[in-house]
Amino acid sequence: MTTPSQTPAGWYPDPGGQFAQRYWDGATWTEHVAGPQGQTTSPLQPVAAPAVQVSRPEQVQKQVQQQAGIAGFEGGGGTLFDSPVLVVNQKAKLIEVTNEYAVYDQNGTQLGSVVEVGQSALKKAVRILSNYDQFLSHRLEVRDMEGRVQLSLHRPAKFMKSKVIVSAPDGSEVGTIRQENAIGKIRFAFEVGGQRVGGIQAENWRAWDFAILDAQGTEVARIKKTWEGLGKALFTTADNYVVRIHQPLDDPLRTMVVAAAVTVDTALKQDSN
Repeated sequence: MTTPSQTPAGWYPDPGGQFAQRYWDGATWTEHVAGPQGQTTSPLQPVAAPAVQVSRPEQVQKQVQQQAGIAGFEGGGGTLFDSPVLVVNQKAKLIEVTNEYAVYDQNGTQLGSVVEVGQSALKKAVRILSNYDQFLSHRLEVRDMEGRVQLSLHRPAKFMKSKVIVSAPDGSEVGTIRQENAIGKIRFAFEVGGQRVGGIQAENWRAWDFAILDAQGTEVARIKKTWEGLGKALFTTADNYVVRIHQPLDDPLRTMVVAAAVTVDTALKQDSN
């Protein structure tokens, strides 16, 4: 929350609600705050965005057990990075302008959200009026249930092949998911520090399902597209995926697998069209 730039410098009600007043320097909110105990400093805490809501727990459980064929699978510590199963369900919309997804574990407990950010009004118009959206740049934030950013993903504008730049919350680059071919079964490489640490192999040329491999070519996870229902399929652009991670993985491969799992629709699947 900000005050318009023409507002003169001075003390105003704290937009974060933490203190009585916060100092506005004429351009941005500062760390200087004031309350009954006097003045002090405290960084402005961003207001967490509410998590994207898509599916009920029983719907997710059915999706995992009946559609993806995963039953009786336990484990995980309740976060995006240690759950052996990630269910990524897209929020259904008649016209897709901003991509939004909810991420669950195998029991239907929501772990976080994926939200597209940084779109201009012009880009939103392009998405509504044309199919050129697949060639434009996309930025996604992977957030936990408190709205804290866990990963940032940037897919620059592309022509034939694309890549996704995976970054940590502080902006430092973790690695890149780079498309290797434009014809046939689509393949992507996980590259970290110039070294290949794994990749993605589509099961067929339509790229409905994916095998995720380590650097030696061994399958460590699998992404399966699940049926989203007749009404959803006919009248919306939403897609649902279940990701089964076969074994505990070390970073940076684990982070790259999670990044691939939560961006398979926007960053990977749509590139195969």
